[in-house]
Amino acid sequence: MKEILLGNSAIALGAVLAGVKVVSGYPGTPSTEVLESVAEFNTDGSIDVEWSTNEKAALEIAAGASYCGARSMVTMKQVGLNVASDPLMSLAMIGIKGGMVVVVADDPGPISSQTEQDTRHFGKYANLPVLDPSSAQEAFEMTKYAFELSEQIHLPVIIRPTTKVCHSSGTIEYDDEKYEYEIEGFIKDPKWVIFPPLSYRRHLEIEEQQKEISKMFDSIPYNRIEGKGKYGIASGGATYPIVKDIIEKFDLDIALLKVGAVFPAPMQLHNRFLDSVEKVLVLEELDPVIEEQLYYALAVNNIQKPILGKMNGFVSPAGELKYENTLKIIEKFVDIELIKDEDISTPELPARPPVLCAGCPHRASFYAVKKAMKGKKSVFCGDIGCYTLGNGKPLEMTDTCLCMGAGITIAQGIKKVEPDTNAFAFIGDSTFFASGMTGLANAIYNNTNINVIILDNYTTAMTGQQPHPGTGKTMMGTMSEKIDIASVAKALNAKFVEKVNPFDFEKAIKVVSDAAEYDGVSVVVFEAPCIALFKGDAPCKIENCIGCNRCIKELGCPALYISGRKVEIDKTLCNGCGLCINVCPTNCISKGD
Repeated sequence: MKEILLGNSAIALGAVLAGVKVVSGYPGTPSTEVLESVAEFNTDGSIDVEWSTNEKAALEIAAGASYCGARSMVTMKQVGLNVASDPLMSLAMIGIKGGMVVVVADDPGPISSQTEQDTRHFGKYANLPVLDPSSAQEAFEMTKYAFELSEQIHLPVIIRPTTKVCHSSGTIEYDDEKYEYEIEGFIKDPKWVIFPPLSYRRHLEIEEQQKEISKMFDSIPYNRIEGKGKYGIASGGATYPIVKDIIEKFDLDIALLKVGAVFPAPMQLHNRFLDSVEKVLVLEELDPVIEEQLYYALAVNNIQKPILGKMNGFVSPAGELKYENTLKIIEKFVDIELIKDEDISTPELPARPPVLCAGCPHRASFYAVKKAMKGKKSVFCGDIGCYTLGNGKPLEMTDTCLCMGAGITIAQGIKKVEPDTNAFAFIGDSTFFASGMTGLANAIYNNTNINVIILDNYTTAMTGQQPHPGTGKTMMGTMSEKIDIASVAKALNAKFVEKVNPFDFEKAIKVVSDAAEYDGVSVVVFEAPCIALFKGDAPCKIENCIGCNRCIKELGCPALYISGRKVEIDKTLCNGCGLCINVCPTNCISKGD
């Protein structure tokens, strides 16, 4: 069969045909569509699919399913692996039974992430195999292979697609026969309980096992040498097809080492490659992982050969390797002008700074806090989500942003050092369930006088409106009882807990003012749906504008724009939230009909 699929959907299809039984994950671009696609392919309901509260929980659920002999998969982005690293490291020592695949999408650039980290290092750190697909077709094939490999070596296998693989489409050729097997169930065994002596013995065994896996990787189709020449290029992942295209287009006599199974290193293949060339260029995203492996091969064999790449500054240590910059690097490597600059130049795209959507309730929440705290010494600690955009002008309401859940705990640290500062922490509803509850418990337990603002827009908005425990909806299409955020805060012994709609402007300001005056941890839950979830009201209208531009200067709503000297409202963007009505000093703005 043939089908055009997104790279993430290809991974999902590979898992479904491989007989996966449990799929868990936490949404994060560019990985989100993997789990969503599994849910779409799960027409008979034979696969249990869930958005977990965070990546740690997701990985542990997949591990439990694997202990029973079921094939399982967990999905996340690269920063999510930081959250899941605790169980992952221990799982490498414990081992698994049913094939377990850990899909971790890396984000070179980065395009939608707070870090540009390389998941391949985690494979080396945890002694787990890492597969690095170069296309949607290979992502599909590697996923099926990963389950087989996992069961063969009794370890989880990491698949590391990057943004270009995740979000590009390709024609997938496949046999739609689904792998069927009997699930043995959980068998009690002391090996499932981790103890220090067990870890020591397992560490020795795993180190020996790495050598065997390395030998396996020497001869699998994902690792190979193509072509020949005195020059050699080593590459993998999404960079490989770019390099291959350039070599073929300009008919270059270059030996190309393709590394798809990148860890453990295919040492014999590396040796054969190095023996066949005089000079090597390594092109990979992000870190010099393959490059370090080649240097190691040279050192082990006590030979000298020039290797050019990130470690000596020949290739930039950060960012994507796109066609244009890859071509220029190869030109420099072979010392031949392949194409003139003007032939590959692309026009500069207009600047498009990130901004909260028109009618976003977060804008109203930020503005209410800003008005309530005007003239008072305050610090506003942010978090990961749409509301991170509150840092930009004109709101300027996000002074810190570290990682998911850190806003609440960063605020506590600031308050300890600056007790006269009003320390605010903004966190979203999904993030609160993912990693905010422990921070809130910590603040209450340690009597830290901070103000926690929970922005509840009834969804996981930034990654595409996925459900979470506060919505009650699951990926299996069932409904459970919603977990009320305010009730959770009260259960954690927060004494000041208030709910308010941020568009109820005067009340919102009053609630925030009361929260700031409260001696202890205060929790304000701003409740209003994400604009992607509802149609909205008729656009607002503006008449007799005096041109003060105060609405634009204070709100920055993209539905407001200046025409001549006066403000106009873009009716295609405005959803009638009415926040601007509270800002206009001359009552020029009103609700639409």
